[in-house]
Amino acid sequence: MVEERPLMVFVHGWPERGLVWRRQVEHFTAAGWECVAPDMRGYGAAKIPAEPSAYALEEVVGDLLELHDSLGGRPAVWVGHDWGSPVVWSMAAHHPQRCRAVASLCVPYLPQGFALETLLPLVDRDLYPEDRFPYGQWDYYRFYAERFEQAVADFEADVAATVSLLFRRSRPEVVGTRARSAGVRTNGGWFGDAHRAPALPRDTSMLDDEDFATVVAGLAEHGFRGPCSWYLNDETNLAYAARAADRLTMPVLFVHAAWDTICETRHSRLAEPMRAACTNLTEVTVEAGHEVMLERPAEVNAALRDWLATAKIG
Repeated sequence: MVEERPLMVFVHGWPERGLVWRRQVEHFTAAGWECVAPDMRGYGAAKIPAEPSAYALEEVVGDLLELHDSLGGRPAVWVGHDWGSPVVWSMAAHHPQRCRAVASLCVPYLPQGFALETLLPLVDRDLYPEDRFPYGQWDYYRFYAERFEQAVADFEADVAATVSLLFRRSRPEVVGTRARSAGVRTNGGWFGDAHRAPALPRDTSMLDDEDFATVVAGLAEHGFRGPCSWYLNDETNLAYAARAADRLTMPVLFVHAAWDTICETRHSRLAEPMRAACTNLTEVTVEAGHEVMLERPAEVNAALRDWLATAKIG
């Protein structure tokens, strides 16, 4: 009888595809894991519901429960990034029996729920004075609620340029500076009066030609309406979080991206609720921007590998 391999599920965020985990999947598959990195609801080959309410976290977790059942349902290690992080945090809080361990890149656990209401009290008000930046670096989040159609149209005006802009390496000089996202509402959108992403040379170190083309093709075909709808379900997501256990007892890894200006977790209070709610927490910092698994794949793989070894999971 062939022994079942341990299971690891990678959950991507906005506006990605499962393929962003390629280097992690290759590494851990070679190490004996069964690795799965699905396209999430609204992306690529996944469901593309029309109603924004279909992108609430409980709905998305339901997709992963079905996937998990199809894989045999044995407890897994769940790894999330960006919006994939609230998904795996929700899996851990609502379905701990399905989790051997949980890892998150960039987005820490907020036991009360990932929503503007829970994010705003944690904003660094020295960097973002409330009178000038009432929503701090989360200003763009509010923009989606206020001007959703424009946000979607601006991203879709030149999909290749949008993807090229989003998938770029960061740099250490951004530490301590305000995120561009803090001025989205004041500027009338991510791209101001242009209403389209600037045409910049592509950073080929992040996605190779084939993966870049796949991400662009999926977003060109299905648009940004689904991906941006993830931001429109705060009330539902808060109610969902309120029904969960408020503490996580399984092994948890959090990877700080040192040069991430939106999910800035090293100098703000953003990670404090996670530290209070996780009883078995490991924290690692990687010198990279938000797309940390693409920018520093070897370091992310090492952080996951060492954490799993310490927790004796494998």
